[in-house]
Amino acid sequence: MFGRILRDFCRRPALLDGQNVSRYLHVTLPSEKNRDRRSYLASVPSKDEGTEGEKFVYIDSAITKKEDMFPDVNTPNMLFGAVKFSEVPICHIKSSSNNTILHVTKANGERIMIRSCGMEGFKNTRKGTNIAAQATAISLAARVLELGIHTVRVKIQGLGPGRMSSIKGLTMGGLKIISVTDNTPVSWNPLRSRKQRKL
Repeated sequence: MFGRILRDFCRRPALLDGQNVSRYLHVTLPSEKNRDRRSYLASVPSKDEGTEGEKFVYIDSAITKKEDMFPDVNTPNMLFGAVKFSEVPICHIKSSSNNTILHVTKANGERIMIRSCGMEGFKNTRKGTNIAAQATAISLAARVLELGIHTVRVKIQGLGPGRMSSIKGLTMGGLKIISVTDNTPVSWNPLRSRKQRKL
């Protein structure tokens, strides 16, 4: 309001030596700037937090005792749906920044089925998203259930965005996950990095 009054006052012609002289004065007020920023922020949509449960997956719901959390000597002989743990099929998940590849193998390594985000119809940069990984995992779970496999072990490799969402997709598809193993390779003495760019 003060800015409007000052603007109107400065636009009135002034008498100088008997002549009407009209001079404009430019005024900027910080209060106007804050009001503009508030209206801008109100019009911008809120930050997308993603789908519910995307940031975490509660895997340990079946574990009741602390002793059952880690494998022991008897783990390979435990029965899961009349199948020994050592004979349960394995779902390998390779998650990179560009794609997520899932394949199910028997315990001896014989491949049963393979699916990737590109095979599901996601192209280019969309292959590397967590939504693509989740959709691929749901599709793989549905196909594996048709083959009669209901329980799997999961081995994850890589640090891509589809790591946890692919596990969530497998459970959403109806597969029962009894074990999750992270097989991401870690280099303790990596290669020497490239020299710095000189501009």
